[in-house]
Amino acid sequence: MARNRGKKGELRVPAAPFTVAAPSGARTRDRLKGLTAADAKVLALVGEHLGSYQRADLAARVRVGNVPTRQTGRAGRKKRLTAVSSSRWAGAMTRVSEDQYQLSMRCLMDERSGLRRRIQKIEQRLAVACGQKCGRERGYADQAERWQKQRHLRKLRARLGVVERQIQLGRPSIVVGGRHLAGTRHRLVEAGLTEARWRERWEAARLFLTADGESGAPYGNYTISVDPGNGSVTLVLPEPLRHLANAPRGRYRLTSTVNFSHRRAEWLDRVDANQAVRYDIVHDPARDRWYLDASWSTGTTVSPTPQEIRASGAKLLAVDLNADHLAAVVLDPHGNPIDRPHTVPLELTGSTTNRDGRLRAAITHLIHIAHEHGCTAIVVENLDFADARWAGRETMGRGRRGKSFRRTVAGIPTARFRERLRGMAYHQGRAWPS
Repeated sequence: MARNRGKKGELRVPAAPFTVAAPSGARTRDRLKGLTAADAKVLALVGEHLGSYQRADLAARVRVGNVPTRQTGRAGRKKRLTAVSSSRWAGAMTRVSEDQYQLSMRCLMDERSGLRRRIQKIEQRLAVACGQKCGRERGYADQAERWQKQRHLRKLRARLGVVERQIQLGRPSIVVGGRHLAGTRHRLVEAGLTEARWRERWEAARLFLTADGESGAPYGNYTISVDPGNGSVTLVLPEPLRHLANAPRGRYRLTSTVNFSHRRAEWLDRVDANQAVRYDIVHDPARDRWYLDASWSTGTTVSPTPQEIRASGAKLLAVDLNADHLAAVVLDPHGNPIDRPHTVPLELTGSTTNRDGRLRAAITHLIHIAHEHGCTAIVVENLDFADARWAGRETMGRGRRGKSFRRTVAGIPTARFRERLRGMAYHQGRAWPS
């Protein structure tokens, strides 16, 4: 919804509807069950060995700065990494370094944009006297609050200066393993961890066991290969660890097998045709489990436009995302609600895994409702709380009620809901205009 900046009290003007693009890739995971202690040790050694060199390569990429692709020196870095790993491992490490660098630069630019919005909003309110109102801007309630905002404004300007300097130099700060986990080291008691348990999580997060796929290679990936017949997993060992090989050509065969029950048919279609499949081996130290993730790109699918969906005369399912539930109603071709409204509970508490599972269950319920009533598409409002989250204290109330409202808005998973709905609706044959 586009906000109308005209007279006070006027309704907002709806933005033009659009159809969200189909997902560009797919991903599935299976657990590596029955790994022996020797297998786990080999995976840890390979991950630590490659992880150390990948972090060094990332540091080298950051030192190069924000330069054109041809000037990043990737070929030279890959050649040096090949001597301590293999050509394919080196290619994956340099590719991950570049992706991480570009992502960090985009995050810096987003942070700069958000800081500028916050600074602008505070400056506009500071320009109005306490307790007064000038046009649409209202001054702060009293002098004490105004002083706190001036103090906060200086902090924001200082942070903005640091961000702009990092962008200018092309030197983002990147913590391999996660900034949050690194900070947890200084508050182990609050996190309920011992130093040994934290160290296990830290080392697991810094392992590098990623192998990019290659079309034409056996089963779509030469570095980490999965046999679709028996599910056996083999990986190429880096050059310094070739003495640990238990299979021909410097490879190590795990005792565990994988099946990929989810999206198995899609995975089989690719590996049988020797099309590229990327594999990631991940360790969960909390459960002491190893997992194998398979991912691949999907073909480009042109989604129908809202005009084409409207012209087809099909029914739609309109969904409203709220803090604790999803409200849905079936619409006829003219946009009129038919049948009774539907309420899908949405409880987003607990761990990240539990919240994600409940969100997926709610979206599955929505898709079932759409299928039951013959709805061709699912329509949602294009909610965007970016401005509200950056300048929430200035635009969403103050005091206890304002804090409660801001917390409610922050808890609404708008971005995750959009991404989950897009992928799940696409695989169920439902378009998603908003």
